[in-house]
Amino acid sequence: MTLDDLRVFAAVCRSGSLSATARDLTCTQSAVSQHVKRLEREVGLTLVERHPRGIVPTQAGRLLQAAVTDGLGTIDQALRRLGELAHGEGGSVRVTTGATTVRHFMPAAVVDYRRRFPGVSIEFQTEISSRGCFDALAAGSVDLAWITLGAPVGGIEQRAVIELPWVLAVTAGHPLADRPRIEPADLQDTRLIGLPENSTSRVRLDSWLAGSGIRPVFDTSVADWDTVVLLAELGLGQAVVPALPGWQGPGHPDLRLIPIPALPALTAGWAVRRWDSLSPPARAFADTVARHCERRPAAG
Repeated sequence: MTLDDLRVFAAVCRSGSLSATARDLTCTQSAVSQHVKRLEREVGLTLVERHPRGIVPTQAGRLLQAAVTDGLGTIDQALRRLGELAHGEGGSVRVTTGATTVRHFMPAAVVDYRRRFPGVSIEFQTEISSRGCFDALAAGSVDLAWITLGAPVGGIEQRAVIELPWVLAVTAGHPLADRPRIEPADLQDTRLIGLPENSTSRVRLDSWLAGSGIRPVFDTSVADWDTVVLLAELGLGQAVVPALPGWQGPGHPDLRLIPIPALPALTAGWAVRRWDSLSPPARAFADTVARHCERRPAAG
């Protein structure tokens, strides 16, 4: 049993596919299969099963996957820190987040951080969901994940940074544009532009709407908040969105964001494997972003 065997096995469990893992690792599918078979011979148990929808870990496989994911992430972080010490490098910070996060929450913080720590490299990896961010953290491929905070996740620590109130985004000529606030009843049967149904913000919104007995119609779906707001500003629909920094001002003359005070605010912030094991550069980056978010209130 080697570290490579364990890394490949964990990758297969994450992707659910031998071929996808082979593409990600730039090797052959046969090589991936041999790593898994070697582990199965070592432990004397079947670790994965083939199903119509892909590879699924067995009960034994899930047990090993949990241990491997936790252990390899810690080992990778330690090896990276040792490499930095051995070669005198300034260090690095690896961050995973959604496509629009840096633009809305981090521009001033990144500039500030680069000025204070010019020798540290910053790497951003884009994920399309909080689940993807958690997987990257668990695999040890990133240090920090900026997410919309939700339910607790095993092996992950979450820390709130900023509250995001909900607003209705409409074009300036919309009949609701001059309203001081939106009530839940105003959304009944409204046709809305929505985010993907598996996103944390959409799940939270749908839950609140259902609990309030409100049934809007989501007839358009897009991949990110900025596209939602762009379509609303162009008059192609309405959108219930969290009020992000940067959506008000000279850059959006035709956009109106009307508060929805009855809808509980979203919370955005950091997720990490363990705060006490973060490298000094990563901790400093997280603190810098949090400090700048405190100075820059959300729109709305």
